Amino acid sequence: MGRKIVRRRVVRATLDGARSAREEKLAVEEPLEIRFGSTPFTTSMRTPGDDFDMVAGFLLAEGIISRAEHLVAMRYCAGTDEEGNQTFNVIEVQLGFGAQAPDLSAARHVVTSSACGICGTNSIDEVRKKSSFSLDPETGSVELETLLGMPDTLRQAQELFSATGGVHAAGLFSADGELLVLREDVGRHNAVDKVIGAALREGMLPLGETVLQVSGRASFELVQKAAMAGIPVLSAVSAPSSLAVELAQQSGLTLAAFSRTSSVNLYTHAQRVLGA
Repeated sequence: MGRKIVRRRVVRATLDGARSAREEKLAVEEPLEIRFGSTPFTTSMRTPGDDFDMVAGFLLAEGIISRAEHLVAMRYCAGTDEEGNQTFNVIEVQLGFGAQAPDLSAARHVVTSSACGICGTNSIDEVRKKSSFSLDPETGSVELETLLGMPDTLRQAQELFSATGGVHAAGLFSADGELLVLREDVGRHNAVDKVIGAALREGMLPLGETVLQVSGRASFELVQKAAMAGIPVLSAVSAPSSLAVELAQQSGLTLAAFSRTSSVNLYTHAQRVLGA
């Protein structure tokens, strides 16, 4: 898996006094800086791989782009580590006609951790951005049985998690349960950016007949990203936050959580889930 995994020697200790040395695989976490021209915009910690997808998804969530044509070019900038190797940790973006030019004076001058998708923004109002794709609560339905099967399908496809146990996953599913796009990352918001960015670059937006399944909890920023891509249903295996539920209700998005093999909690717009 290239730069996604490193191997490290560990010592395993148990209460009965046993100690053993072995090699374990760890998910890589490195910074990715996004620049417009020579001006840095933001830096986020992520697992290397699918970086262009991640940048595209991030810019969509920020309201800077809404379609593939808004991205004229993305390229890795020159940068080397202490050993002289290319880091591939800086991407320069060139926007096209129709894109919303970013306010570089408000660039995030902090490193966004892999645990936070909106760190560095000034207020909650800044992330309540208007999506280019409206969500009609009466469209984009999915069968309950199909929805309940998505977490297992996602888990079975998680190669990086199987190797390291240290990453989140996001999967874009069709309404009949087909896994269309899967991405893994140390940051759950990065995994979602990578999924949505891949769909955007393939010209699939708006994603009105899909479900976004995530491996962790449902936070505000994940609802925001789904709404910005026109995804009608977001399903999580863990809990939602209060603000995630509030935004989902306002956005017309169906928010499902605690999705298990035989049950799920539907927090907003439950009418989309047929058979519930």
